Amino acid sequence: MKNLLAIAVLVFAAGKGIGQTVTAPKTDMATFAWETTTHEFGKVKQGTPVTYEFKFTNNSKVPLIITNAAPSCGCTTPSWTREPVMPGGQGHVKATYNAAAAGIFDKTITVSANIDGGIVILHIKGEVEANATPAVHPN
Repeated sequence: MKNLLAIAVLVFAAGKGIGQTVTAPKTDMATFAWETTTHEFGKVKQGTPVTYEFKFTNNSKVPLIITNAAPSCGCTTPSWTREPVMPGGQGHVKATYNAAAAGIFDKTITVSANIDGGIVILHIKGEVEANATPAVHPN
């Protein structure tokens, strides 16, 4: 009888452990601490490219690796820190907008990295002022 009671207690104790999941923190993921994720250029002259450098700090315990920075259109050219950013280190993503078309713009750069969720979206905004057309004088 004692053996049966001991077995029942062991089975019950083992059953309590099943189905309980302990989620450990993701220690293999890096994290960005951005100075800003949006930049407003204001008014820019048509045909004059503008560039902004988004700066970040790796505030995790693992190297941060940017695998890509994809612009939302061909009018924006990104560049970024290509080497791993060590814990506490700093890096950047630069976005250059060509300002070829007049009007308001709001473009994004999707940054892919070894972070929880995989991506961060950066924004550049502004308004391209059309070049003044010279007045045509009759001869």
